[in-house]
Amino acid sequence: MKQKMVLKVAMKCQKCRAQALKVAAEQQGVSSVGLEGNEKEKVVVIGDGIDVVKLTTNLRKKVGTTEIISLAEQK
Repeated sequence: MKQKMVLKVAMKCQKCRAQALKVAAEQQGVSSVGLEGNEKEKVVVIGDGIDVVKLTTNLRKKVGTTEIISLAEQK
């Protein structure tokens, strides 16, 4: 079952955005990563069997404040 997660991450610069994408892409089960929002502050992750708590914790440690906006099954 594929999942789509939208996470809001506090990113101040382009380097922070690149780091957030890198951290998300390294997670096991991730098939697609992208940025959304007017200021590119939302990280969208699509994949199968992703541990959302582990992903959120890693983003908080390496990038900044992170909160889960939505978690849904991808159709």
